[in-house]
Amino acid sequence: MDRTSAYTRLVSGLVFPLHERLKHHESVAVRRELERSQWMSAAELQALQLQRLRQLLTDVGQHVPFYRELFAREGISPSDFTELASLQRLPFLTKALIRAHTEALKHEQARDLARFNTGGSSGEPLIFFIGKQRVSHDVAAKWRATRWWGVDIGDPEMVVWGSPIELGKQDRVKAVRDKLLRTELLPAFEMSEAKLDGFIAAIRRKRPRMLFGYPSALSHIAKHAKSRGQRMDDLGIKVAFVTSERLYDEQRAVISEVFGCPVANGYGGRDAGFIAHECPAGGMHITAEDVIVELVDPQGRPVPVGEAGEIVVTHLATSDFPFIRYRTGDVAVMDDRTCACGRGLPMLKEIQGRTTDFVVAADGTVMHGLALIYILRDLPGVAAFKIVQHSRERCEVLIQAEADADRQTMVPSVIRGFRQRLGAQVEVDVSFVDGIPPERSGKFRYVISHAA
Repeated sequence: MDRTSAYTRLVSGLVFPLHERLKHHESVAVRRELERSQWMSAAELQALQLQRLRQLLTDVGQHVPFYRELFAREGISPSDFTELASLQRLPFLTKALIRAHTEALKHEQARDLARFNTGGSSGEPLIFFIGKQRVSHDVAAKWRATRWWGVDIGDPEMVVWGSPIELGKQDRVKAVRDKLLRTELLPAFEMSEAKLDGFIAAIRRKRPRMLFGYPSALSHIAKHAKSRGQRMDDLGIKVAFVTSERLYDEQRAVISEVFGCPVANGYGGRDAGFIAHECPAGGMHITAEDVIVELVDPQGRPVPVGEAGEIVVTHLATSDFPFIRYRTGDVAVMDDRTCACGRGLPMLKEIQGRTTDFVVAADGTVMHGLALIYILRDLPGVAAFKIVQHSRERCEVLIQAEADADRQTMVPSVIRGFRQRLGAQVEVDVSFVDGIPPERSGKFRYVISHAA
């Protein structure tokens, strides 16, 4: 018997389910149901969405103050929702609304909510909460997509990531869990030559069955390995999962070439949930059982299939802190094809949003743009921001501050944080602006580096 497969089966079938049960998550049962429902027809999936939508609206209309007041004011009844298009009767949920009504968006019976802080696509800091039901569904959706590629929880995995949520939890319990699950984390903030050499050595030592990380970070490692003449396609890697940024064709090509495996694109976020994932047949499948995706134009009107529009998400497992018609700020195109894999799940044809850059320190060290984003994202009083690195010696920071923000203390905090990352002599120009305009394309970019 293959030891690797036997251990993976033990972890996937016993260890991880026990882990989830101890955390009061229903991920195992949800995943099993998702693996059944993915083969439903499009019509059956839409009927399931409508049923779950009405259940969600009934619950939040009774127990979530924000929606109870909205429904009463607008004369809205969940029983009136006879088709998915009825969603258009509801207003959009924006980051500004969430910030203004955070407490009113909490379910009155919600317990043990986890607090999250994310920058979002436009760089606007956002605090929100997630309950165990939502976590269970997101874990299950990711788990299902992982298994599409012939790998499973328990297979050796190398994660190249930069979120302080993950990097800040390296306690003993998590270290034991990661060892059991055979997951190893490499911090993606810094991409110096020495770090890249270390990453390559770590990947070769672990011989993972799967990689997971930012497309920019994995492609950076791949390019470095290629420049070193270091072979990486002899390790038995079956798939590279990428997420959190737009995946460019050249990134997919170099990752696939160097690591000798296909690249599976994923799209989602801590706020909007696990929205879509690529299958081996190339379809970018929406997690339709949990997520209703609308694409709208700048005026909020639905766009025809094949045209680009802003992604608006309704997550059907978020009654504890509802995300109903949530504007993500990302842009995508819907696909009307039927995937060759046979799944009835709807698909996205193209995702145009979520781009981030690398920045370069004065000494030439390359870092993920998130290294600077997190400095601003967690700073009190910052409503939105944009970072422009003009050169290794000069960085410009545009800040849209909240009305009660302490600007005098904000400026030195930003300068100090940026210089710690970029170099003590780097010129950091901080300017306060009334608003952060989008790019000419209509998309927001919160880091633009001309030094990379």
